[in-house]
Formats: sequence, structure tokens, C-alpha cells
Amino acid sequence: MTSPFEHPWLSGLFGDAEAAEIWGPTRQMTHMIAFERAYTQGLCKVGSISDDTAKEVARTFDDFQPDMEALRSATARDGVVVPELVRQIRDTAGSHGEAIHSGATSQDVIDTALALTLKDYSNLLERRLLELTEAMDALSARFGNQRIMGRTRMQAAMPIAARERFVTWSQPLDDHRQRLSQIRPRIERLQLGGAAGDRAALPHADSLGAEVALRLGLANSPKAWHAMRDAVVDYAGLLSLISGTLGKMGQDICLMAQQGVDEIALDNAGGSSAMPHKQNPVLAELLVTLARYNATQVSAMHQGLVHEQERSGAAWALEWMVLPQMAQTTARSLAASTEICQAISHVGSKDIR
Repeated sequence: MTSPFEHPWLSGLFGDAEAAEIWGPTRQMTHMIAFERAYTQGLCKVGSISDDTAKEVARTFDDFQPDMEALRSATARDGVVVPELVRQIRDTAGSHGEAIHSGATSQDVIDTALALTLKDYSNLLERRLLELTEAMDALSARFGNQRIMGRTRMQAAMPIAARERFVTWSQPLDDHRQRLSQIRPRIERLQLGGAAGDRAALPHADSLGAEVALRLGLANSPKAWHAMRDAVVDYAGLLSLISGTLGKMGQDICLMAQQGVDEIALDNAGGSSAMPHKQNPVLAELLVTLARYNATQVSAMHQGLVHEQERSGAAWALEWMVLPQMAQTTARSLAASTEICQAISHVGSKDIR
């Protein structure tokens, strides 16, 4: 079954083209090849290969086009794409092929590609958080003085200014931006450990790591994080916090839009095939769905903390199934929330003065 993020029509509701491109196979392959290029250049810098070899290999990377079907078949056998990818690059490089990937391991390639993906995605996340904050500020400026009924446990309590409810939507966004800035140095890190994660097979390991990290624009982790996944899981938790905050906003809007309550009106609300009079708060409902989806995925990411010894195939692969979907979910939540803020045309209770 096709993922709802890529489905021919469900993707209109769930999909986010910008996030999908960041997490897509083309970008991932670009990042993996970038690691191999930087690693080879690093080997040259520490004197492990000659300048001439490094120049020849660089030309190989410039011209290299992977055989995607061969990569697919090999991944079914090897469990990871890197052995076949390295074989293809080495074949293209001819006599200089042994200089490629020498001393590195598959997890170094894939996790470094993940770090580069998270760097790109975090830029998107930061931008969208700012855009949504601005949209909520504009919403409060337009409707903040309107009176609505404050409700506790979904029962009428006391009238409040609409801005009091808006601030419960917007204030957590500042906290999420701070969390994002705090976690980025922990996840935008080079992965370089070699076969068993101890860098024993790497020439001038510390200098090599520093050089590769510099070329990729990543931090140089003092130790390989092959089996230490807390930062990645922490990042997934942040994604769920963001979508959860927006789910609360969506739930509030759904309740405010109920017929008989009528505290909010949305332009371009969804229609019904059977009841043309209905104006369904589709995007607000979507925020609730996306929040609940991410909340269920957090537990799967925590399962990924349980790595066996120096590397796990099972726990590691679980991340590949879960984290990209969580990222696309959060990106869609942010985009939909901004769209909702811009679509609100009325706030206020008719019977409150």
C-alpha cells in the first residue's frame, strides 16, 4: 500500500513536498556520496593516499551515477545500501578504487547522511516555526480583543479575550525553537567509527575525523555514536512536541467551529458530499490526526535506543521506518497551522459582550 504521504490523493492532505524532498532517496544518496568524497579527501589530507589518487577519485565522484536497481537488490541481501554503493563507485574509479571507503563502515556513511538530512530539515523546521509565530501574532492583532467563552473541561466557565486562548497556541513555539537550537549540535555530527566503532582501523583518526567533519559542515563527535541513539530519539521527541502543540490548536478550533458555538469561522473550509450546508474544519482536524500519529511513533523511536553491543541491525533499521515519517508529519503540521491562521475570518462569541 502506498504511504499516505505519497498517495495519489491522500498526499493532498498529508503530504509536504519540501519535507519529502529533504528526506527523499535522491537527497539521501547525495549525502552518502558527499561523505565518501569528503572521506577520500580526508585520507589525502592525513597522508594516507596521494594527491594524484585523490584528484582521480574526485573526478569519479563528479561523474558517478548509481545503478538504483542494483542498489535495491543488494540492500535486500546486505541489509544496507552501502556495500553495493561502494562497489559501484570503486568500479567507476578503476585502479584508484581501493582508496574509496578505506577503513570506514556502512554505518558511518548512513548516519552521516542522516546528520546532513537533519541539518537540512532543521533549517526548514526553524523557518516554519518563525512563519507560524508571525501568523499567530497577526491573528492576535486582528482578533485578540474579541470575547469568547473560556471553557474548562469543555464546559462554559468565564468570558475571556481571544488572545488568552491564542497565547496557549503560540507561546510553546518559542520553547520549541529553543529546544531545536539546543539539540542541533547534538545531532548535526559526523559519524566515524570504522568497523567496530573504535576508529582503530582509521589512519590518524582524530585528524581524519576533524577534516571530514569540516568538509561536510558537521561537528566532529569525539566518539562514534553507532550504538548511542539518544540524540536522534530526543529529536524525534521534539517533533512530537511540536505536532502535539499544533494538535491542541487544531482541537480548540474544531470545538470553536461547532454549530451552536460558532466562535470561529474559516475561509475555504471543507465541504460534504451529502450535506452541502456543512463547513468542515478539515485542516484543524488534520492537526489532531498528525499530533496523534507522531505521539504513537515516539514509543517506536524509544525502542530504537536498545542497540546490541557496538551495532544493531534491528534497532537501527527501525529508525529508517519511523523518523522520516515523523519529520514529514511535523512539517505538514506547521504548514497547515500557518494556513489555518491565515484562513480565520471571524473570532468571537455572539452572545458575549
